[in-house]
Amino acid sequence: MEEILPVKMEYKLDFKGEGKAFFGIVIVNWLLTIVTLGIYYPWAKAKTLQFMFGQTTLNDDAFAFHGTGKEMFKGFIKVIILFAILFGILSLFIYLDLPSVGLISFYLIVIAIMPLAIHGSYKYRMSRTSWRGVRFGYRGDRNEFVKLFFKWIFYTVITLGIYGSWFKMNLRSYVLSNIRFGDAEMNYDGDGGDYLLMNIKGYFLSVITLGIYSFWWQKDIFEYYVNNLSLHKDDKRIEFTSTATGADFIGLIIINLLMIIFTLGLGYAWVVTRTMKFIFDHIELDGTIDLNTLQQTEENFKDATGDDISDFLDIDFIV
Repeated sequence: MEEILPVKMEYKLDFKGEGKAFFGIVIVNWLLTIVTLGIYYPWAKAKTLQFMFGQTTLNDDAFAFHGTGKEMFKGFIKVIILFAILFGILSLFIYLDLPSVGLISFYLIVIAIMPLAIHGSYKYRMSRTSWRGVRFGYRGDRNEFVKLFFKWIFYTVITLGIYGSWFKMNLRSYVLSNIRFGDAEMNYDGDGGDYLLMNIKGYFLSVITLGIYSFWWQKDIFEYYVNNLSLHKDDKRIEFTSTATGADFIGLIIINLLMIIFTLGLGYAWVVTRTMKFIFDHIELDGTIDLNTLQQTEENFKDATGDDISDFLDIDFIV
């Protein structure tokens, strides 16, 4: 009996945003945030995310971010109150002439908040993202994630940072593997040992070459993140592959740096859009999932508190 092979599908990721259009958004966001003493910030963030997602396409159909400034403002107020309390506690310890105790308490509370921020950020941002009307979602369990996060932190501390590579890969694996794209699920297979060896190699070769190898080190990290990512639906899958080279990263990073320096920061919008274009131009998708068969399975979630805390703590969005 002749074996029927899965039909290979065609996929194309692209970013169509232009620096000029984004510059207009950035300038208005900056001005309104300054004039309103920061109150406009949630709306500025929403407009930025709506632009970024709306200019990103898969097979020429754009993604959409449905989050609003109003949703983010509610989370923003909660974050302001939370950190006002934290700084109040710190000030009290300073007043009691116990600044060290205050600082330790402050940072311990911030660390305790981090897994809640990451979990909440993914739950909100994925739920508010869609493609062809099919929502993304995040299925991670908050209590489970908090326990794992502190276990990984503990291992990192007692190994004097050596476990940090496993911490980072475990974190990416848990978060990314709990993302759903309709009824398809993401998976991440990165390994801490491989990641550690890659970074040791990158560090020493960068030192030996007076920094020249750092561009290839960045290429290796990007490649490792992308190549270990996949999307699964039933018995079908889509594999992600990086096509970027060290030379590609030289062009990206040096030109971005020059644009920022010679425009006194005004080139920021062009730096962001060309970086996004670079990322999606250097990711290839190959697989057998028919995107037309994706089904809606994820619920709406409108609490942006976790996302606002992540933003306040400057936690990088893991994807």
